[in-house]
Amino acid sequence: MTQVSAYPSRFRSAEQRSRRLGRVLKYAGGVSQVDDGLLDRIGRAFNEQDETGARFAAAMRRPVGDPERVTMEQFTRALEQGVGAVEAAPPALVDLVGPAEQDPPWLDRDLVDEGARVYRRFGRNAADVLLQLALIGGYRFGGPPDLLVATGALTGDSTQRRLAETQSWAVAVTTPGGLEPHGDGWRTTLHVRAMHALVNQAMGPRWDSERWGLPINQADQAGTLGLFDGAVLIGVKALGVPVSRAESDAVMHLWKYVGWLMGVGESWLVETERERHAMNYHVVLAQAGITEAGPRLSQDIISVLGTLPHGRWKTERNLSMLSVFLGRQSMRELGLPWRPPWAMAMLWAANTARYRVLGRLPGGRERLDVAGAAVAQKILAEYYDSDDRAVAELPA
Repeated sequence: MTQVSAYPSRFRSAEQRSRRLGRVLKYAGGVSQVDDGLLDRIGRAFNEQDETGARFAAAMRRPVGDPERVTMEQFTRALEQGVGAVEAAPPALVDLVGPAEQDPPWLDRDLVDEGARVYRRFGRNAADVLLQLALIGGYRFGGPPDLLVATGALTGDSTQRRLAETQSWAVAVTTPGGLEPHGDGWRTTLHVRAMHALVNQAMGPRWDSERWGLPINQADQAGTLGLFDGAVLIGVKALGVPVSRAESDAVMHLWKYVGWLMGVGESWLVETERERHAMNYHVVLAQAGITEAGPRLSQDIISVLGTLPHGRWKTERNLSMLSVFLGRQSMRELGLPWRPPWAMAMLWAANTARYRVLGRLPGGRERLDVAGAAVAQKILAEYYDSDDRAVAELPA
């Protein structure tokens, strides 16, 4: 019998480089020394998956007529009307959707709503950070980018559609009521969870698991969740957006719930921004170096920006911000041209006026909420063909 390593070979294979890239996270997370126990858990989690999702994916592959088979029609009905609306619901469907219809004991719905309000208030700042620091910044490490290339996601002609789908999901989970059971954000998140499980099942036999671990694994999912909460909070502050401790806690609680719905294990869900930064630092230490997938994906995204309305402006603006967020060496590794930081200076001035002056006037916070939501919808519309379709008709 072949002995399988507890860790894939990617684990800590570029640690010196990762320490350099993770310096900000180390400082923000208050990490004085590496937690070897946490690193061990991360290394093992590269070979761990969402088991409930895996059983669901297997049930969808069962033959027609099998009472345990789950159909897409049953799944859609369960998401829209509740698992109780599905006659003779298969066990795998009940196990996936049923628990999500009940709030976990730690959930504070008021705090989720506040987290969504704060996130909407970030407006374009959050979208910029997600695109630049989270998405393109994440391409500096091997593994998930290679999976995107292997599946055809976020490459070539599919790039614009995938960016639109990600933005659509972010809008859905931060829209008022979106994360209530059977709301748009709730349904979309569970749909993404199911799709992840199906990708794992489909890619598993032809994926280099000895090198990368499982295609979609708990360690990478924890790292991805950290991009939507911790990385966004660091990024918007770097753009001059003031974020109070209470606002930070609300955003973290929002994404803790999203992560729970997504099938991220509870040991990877944290309450505070500082905890997330410390965990993210260790996730970065566990990563491999850059592969050829990173430059390919990054350059495809920059190319897409050039095709959008005011494409030259968007391209130069994003390159200017990326140059600050990632630094010269990372820009060079990704094959992206370095630009002076003019966009950051412009945003600092605009955000100072928006949040520290106008936002403190009577009714200012409410106006920021409305403006932020409108900007998110505008960005979403830009990614789709300009055929005047209503946002409600756009795919999730």
